[in-house]
Amino acid sequence: MIQRRAWLAGAGALAAGTARAQARWEPSRPIQLIVGFAPGGGADLAARAAGEAATPFFPTPLVVVNRPGAGGAIAAQQVAGMTPDGLNLLVGGGSESISLPAFRDLPYDPKRSFRSIIRLTRQPLLIVAKRGGRFTDIRQAVEAAKAQPGVVPHASSGNGSIYHAVFVLLQQAAGVEFLHVPFTGGAPSLAALMSGTVELAVLAPEEMAGLSNAGEVVPLAVASEQRLAGFRSVPTLRENGWDVVVENMKGLIAPAGLPDPIYASLHDRFRRGMQGQAWNTFLERTGAMDGYLDGPGFQAAMDNVLDALRRAVRR
Repeated sequence: MIQRRAWLAGAGALAAGTARAQARWEPSRPIQLIVGFAPGGGADLAARAAGEAATPFFPTPLVVVNRPGAGGAIAAQQVAGMTPDGLNLLVGGGSESISLPAFRDLPYDPKRSFRSIIRLTRQPLLIVAKRGGRFTDIRQAVEAAKAQPGVVPHASSGNGSIYHAVFVLLQQAAGVEFLHVPFTGGAPSLAALMSGTVELAVLAPEEMAGLSNAGEVVPLAVASEQRLAGFRSVPTLRENGWDVVVENMKGLIAPAGLPDPIYASLHDRFRRGMQGQAWNTFLERTGAMDGYLDGPGFQAAMDNVLDALRRAVRR
């Protein structure tokens, strides 16, 4: 009995020591936050804000590295092939994670090539029209597309982009067909809308807030679960009877195989950063929405959109 007690005590001490060792994971060199888009975009701004907010909780620097190209897929492929040591993180959750994989084969698996750590932001998307156009609500646009399949033009920020995904899912849910006119970003899409080249566009609130406040742009619907604080009169697509929810998410993702202690350390440190004033200042300055989810929740949110989009594309 004495020997058994001693063995149990030793085992308990070993387990406690192991837990303490795991809890003490520290990065051995600067951590790279790899962004698949050029400096100044939404992903880049979120990465830099998260790095600034979390820096006090890390012993080594957090460095933002931009690897733009192919809608974020180049950076995603790079991170997927890296060692899962917690030192190289992808700023994911956007086109490279939830829309591009639905439209074409990629050299990585968005569900299996990574381990999600934390979601940082969520960016709502609105379907908008130009003032003086023929659409003042989303049902008018859908009825026009039903009457003339493939004729009513809408802009997006590119083939396979999240902005494109909103209309792909709406078409599938409403049983209609719009005419897709791809551009290279939100700003060119807005310019096409204002010039009359297209009748509809998908935009983030910060991209069209000024023109909306001036009455030049008419928001028709929001692709979020709930109405937005700054656009209380704008209904969701769900309120109109179409189960379409798409948001541009940004968060941190590591290569698959990241050990639990490293995941926990990274998550907890970035989460502490998100609870500080620097992060709140970023949200207030940019109009971004705090989108906190832990790793599993972030992955589930991405998978839900990707699965729905894949079903729509197949149909």
